[in-house]
Amino acid sequence: MEETLRVCEDSPIKGETKYCATSVEAMLNFVHEIMGEKPQIEALSTTTTHDFSEEYSTTHLNHPQNYTILDAPKTVVCHTMPCAYTVFYCHYTISKSKVLKVELRNDANGDKVEAIAVCHLDSSQWSPSHVSFRVLGILPATSPVCHFFPSDNLVWVPKTIANGHETLCYCLLMRVLIITCICVLFFEYTFDDDK
Repeated sequence: MEETLRVCEDSPIKGETKYCATSVEAMLNFVHEIMGEKPQIEALSTTTTHDFSEEYSTTHLNHPQNYTILDAPKTVVCHTMPCAYTVFYCHYTISKSKVLKVELRNDANGDKVEAIAVCHLDSSQWSPSHVSFRVLGILPATSPVCHFFPSDNLVWVPKTIANGHETLCYCLLMRVLIITCICVLFFEYTFDDDK
């Protein structure tokens, strides 16, 4: 919870607009403030067909995977934050980035993940101590920084498919709330075992 408060209270980096929403309605209001009232929007999130009750095997995942680069002029990303109540940390940056939809599949057992990822093409305004630079062994603004989103994060983009997405957005939001609960229970169980 301390991390959530820190993230929500930190000043935005140059070119970033951020907001911590405590309801789905507040999140949608922020997204519409950024995107404008007229554009229709849709939420993208990572989805999976994997049954997490079985042990996951990564054999046969070493072949090329399909991906689609989504040409979205604006994106707003909303991350669920650990808290006693619903908190979405949402942000928009004017720096260049590309959203990708990547299909990963395991031919051995049929598991499939349609993962949403982003590549930040300009990290010049990021803190030099950002964890991404340590993990990748790079300096700010020297290379794109790409990462996948967990299934409880939403990437809001202008709507590109003409029909049926009003229901999809609602279902995605409901699924996020359910997945968030499942993830929290899973991680609590995992951390309790480590004690």
